[in-house]
Amino acid sequence: MIARDPPQRVGNARDTILARVREALRVPAPAPHLASHAAPPATPGPNGHPRLNVLPEQAARPWLPDGGTTPSERLAVLVENLGKLRAIVHRVPDLTAAADLVGTLARERDWKQVAWHDHPLVAPLQAGIPCGSYEVRPGAFDKSALEGCDAGITACEVLVAQTGSILVSSATCGGRALSILPHVHVVVATCDQIVATLGDALHLTQTRNAGRLPSMLSFITGPSRTGDIERILVLGAHGPKELIVILVG
Repeated sequence: MIARDPPQRVGNARDTILARVREALRVPAPAPHLASHAAPPATPGPNGHPRLNVLPEQAARPWLPDGGTTPSERLAVLVENLGKLRAIVHRVPDLTAAADLVGTLARERDWKQVAWHDHPLVAPLQAGIPCGSYEVRPGAFDKSALEGCDAGITACEVLVAQTGSILVSSATCGGRALSILPHVHVVVATCDQIVATLGDALHLTQTRNAGRLPSMLSFITGPSRTGDIERILVLGAHGPKELIVILVG
């Protein structure tokens, strides 16, 4: 048997990362947006420590995806992004048409049970449900019953054109479970709920709630998905495998 010397270890991951950091620090990176949008001066918080200040939202806009500047542009961008995310979009003139659409979906897909949360945009849709329904109240629902529902219908706070995201809250969907456990998530919203950016979404939600954010906020961007296994996209991995958006108006 021939003895062999152990292979020489050139370096480790830590050395590689630090070498790249040193290399990056040698090359200055200009940040013109920081020069034109200075962060506000730090002010002391309740505990005496400085508050965390951030740059104005306008500073990041040139580097973020377009969200549209007019209602028609925001609508077009939103519908395009939802399509890219494999969400299904239906436009209807009013809530009566929305109820008819839900009834058609339930019959075509042979839904047996639909879960819903009491909301001014959701309650009128109950007239169109031709199967069993299960109302979800905050803190009072059966997890097993929700998992057995074919679809869950919720409202939302806003729809974000920039990313095709839907912002739901405890007030609009009765908690997080209704938007996660049923196999299909149906969101009903009006066109005036469409905003351009994520920052606009949080600002509007805070304004609508008297300066405070709801206890639960969740951004939903398309159906549940994962690409962890061999980079193969799988829908419905950690939640609904299908997202249907009904835009009213």
